[in-house]
Amino acid sequence: MPDLSAGSAAFSPLDLGALVYFIVAWMAYGLSVGRLRGRMLSLSQIMNGHRSNWARQVISRENRVADTQINASLQNGTAFFASTSLIALGSVLTLSRSGDDVLNLFATLPFGTVANRLTWELKVAGLALVFVYAFFKFAWAYRLFNYAAILLGTVPSKGSGASEAEMLRAVRRLAAMNVSAGRHFARGQRAFFFALAYLGWFVSPYVLVVSTSAVVVIMWRRQFASEIRKTLLEVGEGPHEGPLGASAEQART
Repeated sequence: MPDLSAGSAAFSPLDLGALVYFIVAWMAYGLSVGRLRGRMLSLSQIMNGHRSNWARQVISRENRVADTQINASLQNGTAFFASTSLIALGSVLTLSRSGDDVLNLFATLPFGTVANRLTWELKVAGLALVFVYAFFKFAWAYRLFNYAAILLGTVPSKGSGASEAEMLRAVRRLAAMNVSAGRHFARGQRAFFFALAYLGWFVSPYVLVVSTSAVVVIMWRRQFASEIRKTLLEVGEGPHEGPLGASAEQART
């Protein structure tokens, strides 16, 4: 029987505290990006409104080559990140076979802590889990963009004889699928950023706290204080006005 207490004994209270801080920061940032309201709408929420607006514009176009190309570009970008996450996962798994020379190297770094082989392997396993999570998010987003391409083909045009209610239902289905795909893609990409923060734990728990804080600040600024968000708000994409009129509430999801 394996010694189940070995895993907890491998980490000091400081290590465990830094890990909890990392997890809480990741979860809190994800909730803030998708849940804040009012003037604190994130860039992702604003762009969700434009995804819905794009779906509404499809009705007025007979030729939808540009729309299919846009959807294909989104799907191809997702496929690239899914492949990258598998490559990163393979690279991480090779770290588990690193010898004592690597452990000694990290121990000599500034603020480095002396680690044993069990601690090293547990940290590597945690990093592998981050990339596994990212792969599942990217793979699912790829599938959802594929579904969106199918739904794009089902949207009737104004000259097709379909009723307005049927067209609106088709638009809502397309918009919901595209927004959901974008949300899962963003979560996978977020995992990549936090994987970079996680690397600090290989040096010491202090570095993990600092790297996690730095990643959160950088990502927060891009979502809530970037120039592109400011530009969108200046041209009338405010949270009360909304880019879609009646669909403004969908932009907040």
